[in-house]
Amino acid sequence: MQQLLLADGTSPRRHRRTLSRSHTLKGMCAAALATAGLVAATVPGAQAAENPYERGPAPTQSSIEASRGSFATSQTSVSSLSVSGFGGGTIYYPTSTTAGTFGAVAVSPGFTATQSSIAWLGPRLASQGFVVFTIDTNTTSDQPTSRGRQLLAALDYLTTRSSVRGRVDASRLGVMGHSMGGGGSLEAAKSRTSLKAAIPLTGWNTDKTWPELRTPTLIVGADGDSIAPVSSHSEPFYRSLPGSLDKAYLELRNASHFTPNTSNTTIAKYSLSWLKRFIDNDTRYEQFLCPLPQPSLTIAEYRGNCPHTS
Repeated sequence: MQQLLLADGTSPRRHRRTLSRSHTLKGMCAAALATAGLVAATVPGAQAAENPYERGPAPTQSSIEASRGSFATSQTSVSSLSVSGFGGGTIYYPTSTTAGTFGAVAVSPGFTATQSSIAWLGPRLASQGFVVFTIDTNTTSDQPTSRGRQLLAALDYLTTRSSVRGRVDASRLGVMGHSMGGGGSLEAAKSRTSLKAAIPLTGWNTDKTWPELRTPTLIVGADGDSIAPVSSHSEPFYRSLPGSLDKAYLELRNASHFTPNTSNTTIAKYSLSWLKRFIDNDTRYEQFLCPLPQPSLTIAEYRGNCPHTS
């Protein structure tokens, strides 16, 4: 009997066996790919590898409002006698040695104040994955230009001479400050454009225009501030920033010039999100900054540019 052959010269039975093997191989490959995708999605750090600066778990509304983050912290005092250019201070840092280096921020107090007035920011931000240096100034009457230089001197000490210098990524630094210290943070960002973030808190400065800034800046004002009224300080600061700069203006509701001197959830959550977004380039925190936060019981006004481009 003559055997029926297909166009490719194979018998129908052999052709069916070939198709069956082909379908089996395709199924095995699809399963392998699916398994690989599942593993990539569930293995810790698989996504974080895309951004080596991410620190800590994925943020939530409750985590950015928490008084402490996921990192255990410690602190070390820095004597004014052991440094030059600023008045010493306290370094707060994550104790983890397995998460890699951390971004860092120096924080200056205001006129007549010492580091104790902004100390609450130290452990709160450090526990979220930053090295934080709250500083004393050379004298409590130092003006913003001097405080700006002192913030930079503190960062230089932190990254080159401090006992925790090995924990700090010197390429990822920021500045914060209250009142004249806030004005000092603008001065520091003006002088050192490589800074990744600046956050003046109810800032005071006789200079009202800052078109030279290239550092993403979050300006925090208070609606009840009678010492540095937003109309003559924070608002002009914000309006003068370059249009192309990533920037934001947060005006606290029912707040005074001294609100940043005590633990404040609204200040903490947006400062943390700003530092994470721009010092760590952690876009997981973009959700808390864009779309722009709306007025609330604690926010009188929020302005900014979204989405951010830095």
